[in-house]
Amino acid sequence: MSVIQVRGLTPLKGEIFIQGSKNAVLPMMAAALLHKGITVLTNVPVIRDVACMEDILEHLGCGCCREGNCLIIDARQLTDTHIPSEYVTAMRSSIVVLSVLLGRMGEGSSCYPGGCLIGARPIDLHLMVLSKLGARLKEKDGLIEAALKDGEGLKGTEIFLPYPSVGATEQAILGSVLAKGVTDIHGAAREPEIGQLCRFLNNMGAVVCGMGTDHIVVQGVEELHDSNFCVEGDRIVAGTYGAAVLAAQGTVTLKGVCPLDLKSPMEMLVRAGAYVRSREASREIEVTMERRPLGLGIETGPYPGFPTDLQSPFMAFLAAGAGRSVIEEKVFEERFGTVDSLKQMGASICAQGQCAVIEGVYPLKGATVHASDLRGGAALTVAALAAEGTTTIRDCHHIERGYEDICRDLAELGADIRWVNEACTL
Repeated sequence: MSVIQVRGLTPLKGEIFIQGSKNAVLPMMAAALLHKGITVLTNVPVIRDVACMEDILEHLGCGCCREGNCLIIDARQLTDTHIPSEYVTAMRSSIVVLSVLLGRMGEGSSCYPGGCLIGARPIDLHLMVLSKLGARLKEKDGLIEAALKDGEGLKGTEIFLPYPSVGATEQAILGSVLAKGVTDIHGAAREPEIGQLCRFLNNMGAVVCGMGTDHIVVQGVEELHDSNFCVEGDRIVAGTYGAAVLAAQGTVTLKGVCPLDLKSPMEMLVRAGAYVRSREASREIEVTMERRPLGLGIETGPYPGFPTDLQSPFMAFLAAGAGRSVIEEKVFEERFGTVDSLKQMGASICAQGQCAVIEGVYPLKGATVHASDLRGGAALTVAALAAEGTTTIRDCHHIERGYEDICRDLAELGADIRWVNEACTL
């Protein structure tokens, strides 16, 4: 299914349980390879990216057994150290498997990673991290080969990241778990998903300190043990559904997500005119919107700044707002790919370089548009909730990479939304 049809202007009401975090579970799945045993993950989202990582693990020799939202990974035996290009080009986060293969097998190879087309996103920091930990790297014809000297393992070291890259931080942590000695990671990313990864690793016998700060310390250990871990709710999915409430109006309770992880986005919803009530103990956020959103100034940045993954969903509801908004994209240079589709829906947006100026127009108009990337596709769904008539969104396989079933979730809240057959006359 790759086409979504939405009839807009219906308020949302109810509660929805937020799926497990995509950006947390993927590096956890990779980390399971470090242990010669069984790892059990619960609250695992049923999405394309998780399925892709399962395929990678199985190709390397793991056994993966899925039972609903529970994933059992048996990594007692690995039979390969090469990640096939068809998986790597489909999902950028697969690059972190390299450090895991080095720690477990002493070698690994991969082509350059892919994912959404939202900018260059070079992997130079990843390669620097691997080199610092003792890997010898060869690059030829788009293939990266990493290996250790005979008889030597990864070695603890001091790593300085010039930018708090989430992926490079994960690479450094994963490569340090079985390394000899202590690894100091300076300038580390502080995203909640990094903290989850550290807690997951400690739960399986690793020694990681400093999560939530920009200085993470890893004491290498000789081996890990079997473990069980529950993945926390996806803050980006929760933020997307919060944006949907501002587009459609209504009252929605988002359950199973940590409010503190969404501090910056929730503050923006309040500034836009929403009433937001957080319940930390019960992991709930209630969002109420009774008018058109006010204009905002948003600048994306590393955590605790505003997340770049929510930039396009927030642009979508601001496009149907009641004032002028300015968004500065400071993380990726090509993340305004949804602007043209929003314009097809009647939005007034002027994007130049890393800045977009939005003049709110309500209602937007239903149109046939195309999802160009994961978060952009979700943004078009949000915009469609504030559009009169019918909006048809094509190429929705992008959305399925990160959202279990965006139609199911929004329909439960009262939206007139459905998957349709590609062959239907729309």
